[in-house]
Amino acid sequence: MTLRPSNPLAQEPRYELITQVLRSNIASGALPAGLVLLEGPIAALMQSSRIPVQAALRTLALEGLVHRFVGRGYLVGPPHQEIIPLRRDIAAFDLKIPQQVDDALQTRGTWKHFYDEVEEQVALCQVFGEFRIVETELADYLGVSRTVVRDVLSRLQERGLIAKNASSHWIAGPLTARTLREKFELRAIVEPAALRLAAPHIHYSQIEAFRDRIGTDPTLKPEGLEAALMTYCIAKAPNTALVEMIQTNQMLLSSVNRALTGLGLPEDEIALDQYRTLFDLIARHPIDSAAEYLRDHLHIMAAKNLARMKIVAVISEAVGFAPYLAVQ
Repeated sequence: MTLRPSNPLAQEPRYELITQVLRSNIASGALPAGLVLLEGPIAALMQSSRIPVQAALRTLALEGLVHRFVGRGYLVGPPHQEIIPLRRDIAAFDLKIPQQVDDALQTRGTWKHFYDEVEEQVALCQVFGEFRIVETELADYLGVSRTVVRDVLSRLQERGLIAKNASSHWIAGPLTARTLREKFELRAIVEPAALRLAAPHIHYSQIEAFRDRIGTDPTLKPEGLEAALMTYCIAKAPNTALVEMIQTNQMLLSSVNRALTGLGLPEDEIALDQYRTLFDLIARHPIDSAAEYLRDHLHIMAAKNLARMKIVAVISEAVGFAPYLAVQ
């Protein structure tokens, strides 16, 4: 018999816990309008790496609770308002953190605490070839036991980011043009089908709200809109196996995309117009038209991602890989 953990929140992704804490404190006024939210201080306060904080801030931006501005970080408050930035250490504010959430956030030595950081590093290296992940060096790098390292690597394997070779070594990559093309071909087949199935279960007011913000809200980026399409449309399909297949297929692509954006490659701003058209079609309910447009959009995205990989391939010497990644 499998025992349930005493704290169920310990199984939640760290970015969701951080999002929950920030959201509730913004709603209560503990974090005032105009406060500048920076990744580093939030990560230190939440006992986390920066990557879950980045994901939490993007989620809050999609919800309109924070927004980007000219300076570094995010401002508390909705966009398009004249808000004077308030630069104070977030630790100086009396944040309310429920005990269960606090316990889950401060749990040390578990794979969830380190997963996001390792995922980003492993995703990035694959663009440049095949790498071996050295367990002992990863344990030293993270300052954890081999048991925790194996938990992290097992999750990466489950999500299709790494595999074991004939010598039982953990291998990442290479992400070839063929692999990328095949993943997008699969997306173009299954995601429109899921969108059709999801049609009766979509909350169309949410889609209209996203459509109306595209182009006017600078915090809405293609990556966030793809996540919104998945969460509010495709994931509504009443076929769990199909949704899980789609999510698994997207994992490597999403991880690599985030890693390349982190290198400084600009996001595809033209995709915003495509998402506006797609969300407008969904909001107007001609779901077959939306599904066909989604298929065409994914074919276009495949070509653009291939071009993006070619650009970044020429700067491999300027990329610093984590010490536990050995070129094969």
